[in-house]
Amino acid sequence: MDKPEENQASSANGTKATKKKKNKKNRGRPKTWVISLWVALSLLGIMALGAGIALYYVWSNLQPMPAGETKQVTITRGMSANSVASTLEENGIIKNSFVFGYYLQLKDEGSKFQAGLYEMKPGMDNAAIIAKLNAGDTIAEETIRFTIPEGYTVLQIADKLAADGWINKDKFLELAENGRSWGTAEAALTIPDDDKLHKRLEGYMFPETYEMKKGSTEEQIIARMLQETDRKLATLPEGWQDAMEESGKSLHEIMTIASLIEREVVVDEERALVSSVIYNRLAEPMRLQIDAAVQYALDEPKERLLTKDLEIDSPYNTYKNDGLPPGPIASPSLASIEAALFPAESDYLFYVTKKDGSQTHLFAKTYNEHLRNIDKSEAGS
Repeated sequence: MDKPEENQASSANGTKATKKKKNKKNRGRPKTWVISLWVALSLLGIMALGAGIALYYVWSNLQPMPAGETKQVTITRGMSANSVASTLEENGIIKNSFVFGYYLQLKDEGSKFQAGLYEMKPGMDNAAIIAKLNAGDTIAEETIRFTIPEGYTVLQIADKLAADGWINKDKFLELAENGRSWGTAEAALTIPDDDKLHKRLEGYMFPETYEMKKGSTEEQIIARMLQETDRKLATLPEGWQDAMEESGKSLHEIMTIASLIEREVVVDEERALVSSVIYNRLAEPMRLQIDAAVQYALDEPKERLLTKDLEIDSPYNTYKNDGLPPGPIASPSLASIEAALFPAESDYLFYVTKKDGSQTHLFAKTYNEHLRNIDKSEAGS
């Protein structure tokens, strides 16, 4: 009975010995979860380091450049935010266009940047750069300024601009007679292809005060003046196009009537009345017999027309030709264009200028009444 007990003890001792051996083995080998934790912490450390490096890269590249001399930077129309960033980097205003471009996206900036020539200094911070571009705080370009009076002809416009040194007169006149189109100038598109036109663009270069970039070409000046005519026509009373259609006149004919009114009338209140005389004579029909049209045909206006002047062979001589002249005889004002569209209601067929210095007219329905008005005018009454 004692032997088995010894065997049991031996067996128990053997188990203990085996456990001790296993424990010694386990103490020399890291556990799996420890390895996993170490790997995870290592990866996190690497990621944190990478993120830190990336953040530092971004931060450092968004810092202002060292202070430097002022530079002129041109931002052109239609430039994307990234293109603007590249231009700023090329001019030494920012460090890195790639980083700055993403910064603009993050800030939702760049869509309101305005074109122009800017003065910028290396050393400006990002907020200052963005604010300047959004505000369009550009350098004021050198400009020229000129005024074209109402009733000026193409020749008078050319003389004035040439005298001021802004154009070459011959080139300007050549362009004014050219049959080409002028881009977005819509009114000029209505000019008929008529060899009788003395100056093709006559009446379509609006009388106004203009400010343009110094060095503007003859072509740019003409285009600007033609565009101003479109802009002014858009300000006419609502329904003016319906009124034109009801009159049976084209825009070119309306501009022609307006130019006649412009050269005949000084006092605004009489424009619609003179317009009614023109319409009434056309309806009769009667020749217009407008002195201003003859003056235009002469090319050199006179203070007083002679009888022989009324015989000049020209399509603009309304004493010898029926209907309207081929085109405008001057640049009409907006008031004259409106009068051509909305004539007064009258039965007048004649008018004569008062010679009392008032620059107004006496109107008549009949020729005999007109003759009496001429006598009144001569008498200064």
